[in-house]
Amino acid sequence: MPLFLRELSTIMKLQHFLPAALIFLLLSCGNNNSNDSNDAGSPSATIVPAAIDYTVVKTYPHDTSSYTQGLIWHNNTLYEGTGRVGYSKLAKIDIETGKASQQQFNAKNEFGEGITILDNKIYQLTWENHKVYVYDAESFKKLQEFAWPYEGWGITTDGKNLIISTGGSNIYYVNPSDFKILRTVGVTDNYGPVDNINELEYINGFIYANKYLTTYILKINPETGTVTGRLDLKDIFQKSGKTYDAGMIPDPTEDVLNGIAYDSAKNSLYVTGKQWPLLFEIKIN
Repeated sequence: MPLFLRELSTIMKLQHFLPAALIFLLLSCGNNNSNDSNDAGSPSATIVPAAIDYTVVKTYPHDTSSYTQGLIWHNNTLYEGTGRVGYSKLAKIDIETGKASQQQFNAKNEFGEGITILDNKIYQLTWENHKVYVYDAESFKKLQEFAWPYEGWGITTDGKNLIISTGGSNIYYVNPSDFKILRTVGVTDNYGPVDNINELEYINGFIYANKYLTTYILKINPETGTVTGRLDLKDIFQKSGKTYDAGMIPDPTEDVLNGIAYDSAKNSLYVTGKQWPLLFEIKIN
């Protein structure tokens, strides 16, 4: 009789004396054919995000009345989408002065959110209004309006689809022609799902995302949702040579890092925060 069957026979004789849970434990221990393996979805089987270093190249002025929600560099021009009810707008920015050279305000009851540009059209989300506006990138003339079932937070594009965040851990791929959801990607790191995914920028095959209420920009694999790298900008004022003064930012607990634009010609990122006085040009090391 095989060893395992002899053990089973012995246990069956003891079934009137041993609790069921203990019998199960003995059976489990007696099975020498079990395989030791890690669950692929467990934190131990997930990549720990690499720390990404950066260098500040230059600083530019930024309008401290702009509650930055979206930032785009397109055709050598900076575009910005801002939030807050009654103050939300889409603007074309003179990067050297920080002032708007062209702007389009949202309705007074709307809270503007992220923006992106695809096929010379600007897509602008709203937060809780469930509306998405499409503008001509040159004239700012409104071309279309779509309904969106979730909150709008961040938006970017891979050149074909729109990619949208809603404040949770999911990122949605969306058809730009009808705004239908094509697929959903869950963002995770070595601790599990990562929420508060906010402003997005698609750079060289990866999604870069502000994690709201933190100083982090996350580098995300768009196929798996895995956070492969993390950029911490908590010292960006000091690295830029600017003396940080708490009075420089109206409310440091709310007016946090937000806004990522990529200049492919210079291989630079432009980053800022809500109502920050500066826009930073940085390079990833």
